[in-house]
Amino acid sequence: MSKTIALVDDDRNILTSLSIALEREGFKVQTYIDGESALVGLSRNPPDLAVVDIKMPRMDGEELLKRIKKKMSIPIIFLTSKDEEVDELLGLKLGADDFIKKSGGFSIKVLVERIRVQLRKKSTSQDETKNLIVHGKLKLDPSQLECQWNGTNLPEKLTTTEFLIVKELAQRPGVIKERAHLMDIAYKENTDIEDRTIDSHIKRIRKKFKKVDEKFSSIETRYGSGYRWNIN
Repeated sequence: MSKTIALVDDDRNILTSLSIALEREGFKVQTYIDGESALVGLSRNPPDLAVVDIKMPRMDGEELLKRIKKKMSIPIIFLTSKDEEVDELLGLKLGADDFIKKSGGFSIKVLVERIRVQLRKKSTSQDETKNLIVHGKLKLDPSQLECQWNGTNLPEKLTTTEFLIVKELAQRPGVIKERAHLMDIAYKENTDIEDRTIDSHIKRIRKKFKKVDEKFSSIETRYGSGYRWNIN
């Protein structure tokens, strides 16, 4: 069954070229020229993945991402044109699953492959196991990419990448997972990821859990080694 990709960008030339490329690859495509119309359209017809430009009129990509994450759990790939935006995204402050830099030679082929990677990651998370993972206060549902802590859904959903990291840690509590291993789990087909990217993911995951439990400390940093899920 064809996957649906939403494209959100105020540059009509980019929308047209990406739509043609994705349709040739067998995808269904939704296009939106600004953030506000995208929010309405995505809410009515949720896609399998969204490609979102950061700088847009009538609601920028950052605000759109925040609102999308409250309504649905889908992978988000950001399009960015400034180096400082890339730095921010590398810190994963916005919660995007991936990003593509427009400047310096925008490659549609690279974007198409990144889309396929994110869709495979989502499919793996949902189909690898249908069983709930429960450890103490934690409850993970891989089939729905849902995470609960002490019976409460996280107010800000985990991204697909964050979910895979938590799932990997929680499956074997007490066992240290090296950064290289977590990078392989979260970015199986991307060799350009740095160690600090995993650290940024962990920092963001902790913040999401602390919104429901200020004393959350189940993810322990093992300096020089990696991370582990505390048994307590």
